[in-house]
Amino acid sequence: MTADATIHISSAVVSVLPERRDEVLRALAAMPDVEIHQRDERKIVIVMEAAESGIIGARLAEIACWQGVLSANMVFEQVERSADIGD
Repeated sequence: MTADATIHISSAVVSVLPERRDEVLRALAAMPDVEIHQRDERKIVIVMEAAESGIIGARLAEIACWQGVLSANMVFEQVERSADIGD
């Protein structure tokens, strides 16, 4: 990784059908660089990290197409230089 490399950190809300929530939670937990931070019956808050914004967008588009997912929307994105945050 170069000194100018960046890391994109984004949060998103995934709205789900209650009867598919556990299935969606398992699929999210299996995705690389995705962390589940909060959940209730219909909404799941996740945080994602990637080297590029396009990767995060592609992940959200994939999640939005899953069975039981009503929507997957980015809430916040922060971009930092990798050198500034360390490993």
